[in-house]
Amino acid sequence: MSFRTIIVVGLALACGLAAAVGVDQLRSQTATAAAVGSVSVVSAAVDIPRGVMVTRDLLKLVEMPEGDIPAGVVTDIEDALDRAVVIPLLRDDLIRDGKLAAKDAGRGMAALVPTGMRAYTIMTPTIASGVGGFILPGNKVDVVLSVTERSLDDVTGGGSATTLLQNVEILAVDQTIDAPMDNKIDPQEMRSVTLLVMPDQANKLSLAQDKGTLHLSLRNDDDGLAADTRPVSLRDLRFQQEGPTEVAEAPEGVEAQVVGSLRPKPLRIRTLRGRHSGLVPLQPFVVNGE
Repeated sequence: MSFRTIIVVGLALACGLAAAVGVDQLRSQTATAAAVGSVSVVSAAVDIPRGVMVTRDLLKLVEMPEGDIPAGVVTDIEDALDRAVVIPLLRDDLIRDGKLAAKDAGRGMAALVPTGMRAYTIMTPTIASGVGGFILPGNKVDVVLSVTERSLDDVTGGGSATTLLQNVEILAVDQTIDAPMDNKIDPQEMRSVTLLVMPDQANKLSLAQDKGTLHLSLRNDDDGLAADTRPVSLRDLRFQQEGPTEVAEAPEGVEAQVVGSLRPKPLRIRTLRGRHSGLVPLQPFVVNGE
């Protein structure tokens, strides 16, 4: 046997040995993956709107590696059945326990109300005119109360407005509990809005609706900050002249913040008439037309 033949045979044996080792490693990796295994999790078979009661035909099982399953995902279809959808689901979305109401929460609107909270409906024609029909279920709003005064000793000058509640979720607009495809509701159909509030907030809304008019101010869904507002009276508006709202330049990486006019606030004199007090704006003196 020549030296060249010996080299060729040796290389062939080495290649064969390397291939065998590679196949053995591949089999080991497959066996390891099989040992780790995959888990069946529940996902949405179709788009499921908010408030819909989950049935078996709306769900499907998909396989996922055990280590990649997010927390709170439902793994048994039986655990998701007969529960109302609290957050709208898109097709192929994983079903998380937090997106479904409790099994004993019931059907309809009641299933969307968390324990300890209340659904309160505002009946007012100003809802549509205030936001032009862009209020949708799931939006966050501030509730503004305006009151008209007609007494002779009224210190407000005839009326006042105040931000009664902030960052309140809309549960339903009229009879609609899920946002329509075009993300707009006909203002003519906005006869009521149902808010998700705490019990004491429901009491405030009840008294406010009886004594004044409620309006809604739409918020950005990501804006959960409390607004620093104060009540405004008609007397304030009669003598209040503000400049245009300006947007302050913010450093790079920081969102710009809206700031009010830099004009100084008008001076006012507090007056006392018996037990009633009032505020009268102090007008600047004019000398020779200057």
